[in-house]
Amino acid sequence: MGMSVTISEATDTDAEQILKLQYLCYQSEAELYGDYSIEPLTQTLDSLRAELAEGTVLVARLGAEVVASVRGSVDASGTARIGKLIVHPRMQRHGLGGRLLAAVERRLGESGAARRFELFTGHRSESNLQLYRKHGYAPVSTRRVDDQLTVVTLAKDAAAEAYATSA
Repeated sequence: MGMSVTISEATDTDAEQILKLQYLCYQSEAELYGDYSIEPLTQTLDSLRAELAEGTVLVARLGAEVVASVRGSVDASGTARIGKLIVHPRMQRHGLGGRLLAAVERRLGESGAARRFELFTGHRSESNLQLYRKHGYAPVSTRRVDDQLTVVTLAKDAAAEAYATSA
């Protein structure tokens, strides 16, 4: 490609690009479950800007273009929740999702407050499930939302991640 992808903290000026990328990336999920009213497709720009201000949002850039993003936050119990890991369809299957996942885990774990990492996906989202398992996540619960969707929550110990990155 000639340019390398860089990962950094998102800024407010990235909000529109992130929202457009999110809309593009979640089309396949909506089709998979037959539901185009899912929150990532209906989220407003103001709501996304609030997430930028309150949590950790990382972006991967190819030049000036945002080609991937992920969000996360750590709650009072030490659970780091990771969400909306998105990679532009043309950039998928090249390890970028895994790089971004590792980057947000490092960022959320820096303060030492994160005891465990948790994320979720739909039961039919096999590529997501494979990625998360490859990075040490294991299913911890399922919740049936409706006839079309069962949400799978996956987690891993943050201490195990610290050992993996320092080894």
